Amino acid sequence: MTGGEKSGLTHLRSDGRAEMVDVGAKAETERTAIATGAVLMAPETLQAILSGNAKKGDVIAVARLAGIMAAKKTHDLIPLCHPLALTKVAVEIEPDESLPGLKVEALARVTGKTGVEMEALTAVSVTCLTIYDMAKALDKAMVITDIRLIEKTGGKSGTWRAGNKDHGPAAR
Repeated sequence: MTGGEKSGLTHLRSDGRAEMVDVGAKAETERTAIATGAVLMAPETLQAILSGNAKKGDVIAVARLAGIMAAKKTHDLIPLCHPLALTKVAVEIEPDESLPGLKVEALARVTGKTGVEMEALTAVSVTCLTIYDMAKALDKAMVITDIRLIEKTGGKSGTWRAGNKDHGPAAR
């Protein structure tokens, strides 16, 4: 390969230079992605958040909005992501006393030429970071964990779900 040819990775040329993938020839399809994550915390912190006693205000409402806003700005945060006209972003935050903590799930959807996995993952990541920021006065030992893609649909590769044995190490 010469310096301008592609390597096996879609965003790298053989000489290691990064480039944005050209999606111009790809078909537009409806694409979705779902990502999850969690913030582990002391039981008292979870109760304070649920009862509305965090000093910075409604942790769950603010974190949900931060996640939605982050998904819309993914292309500003991740260098080679395409700007997308998202048709849907939803962030759900659920308490789980068995952790204890908050579970986060984000769905991103677009009709377009490239996937929305990074948008869903960014939404979950920023939601978790916002939960941490808003509750850190109560519990600096909180742990952000298990951020991962659990499903994507659409595009040439079709549907993928975490845990499918035929999808290799990334599905674990």
